[in-house]
Amino acid sequence: MITTENTHNNSVTLCGRVQHEPVYSHEIFGEKFYEVTLAVKRLSGMEDLLPVSVSEHLLSDSFREGCEVTVSGQFRSYNKMIEDKSKLMLTVFARDVLPYDETINPNTLELTGFVCKPPIYRTTPFNREICDLLIAVNRQYNKSDYIPCIVWGRNARFASSLAVGEHVNVVGRVQSREYQKKLNDDTVVTRTAYEVSVSKITLISDDGAINGAILR
Repeated sequence: MITTENTHNNSVTLCGRVQHEPVYSHEIFGEKFYEVTLAVKRLSGMEDLLPVSVSEHLLSDSFREGCEVTVSGQFRSYNKMIEDKSKLMLTVFARDVLPYDETINPNTLELTGFVCKPPIYRTTPFNREICDLLIAVNRQYNKSDYIPCIVWGRNARFASSLAVGEHVNVVGRVQSREYQKKLNDDTVVTRTAYEVSVSKITLISDDGAINGAILR
């Protein structure tokens, strides 16, 4: 059971198929952590390939390649130096591992945090409305996770009006998205971004009341 302070601000549950054997990542206070990739199906039948960080204490035969598993935890961020630049990295930090459950939504997330950059509103070539948000979510030890979110449709219009510092709650799913990046030598590489696709966003007032719910 999850009992750590501030876990109510950040919760995610994924049900998916393990893509590869666990790979050692790092060690903190003598505890080793491993990385796996979980393939999580969308309603469309496509799959999101999502990074998961797992403590050695949670590793089991469930994380053999091809096995199906349910992971619950938090969507977290950290900074990593890549090509002499600090890059925001994202991972699902596993707090509990359960048998695969085909009866539940395979990809659910809820965050409560603060808008930490001005929203970016735009439309696609097909005139679909999109708004990019960066949400700071507090966690223990005075740390914060910075989570990129994409908001669609009339939700995007609502999100575009939010000011930096406003307190919001978002519900959605974690998604992976490939994109093309042109390097300094003009070569083009394919990279993967991870973000929250928002299905519901609400504004939380100073007294804790939830206002302005917009549903897609």
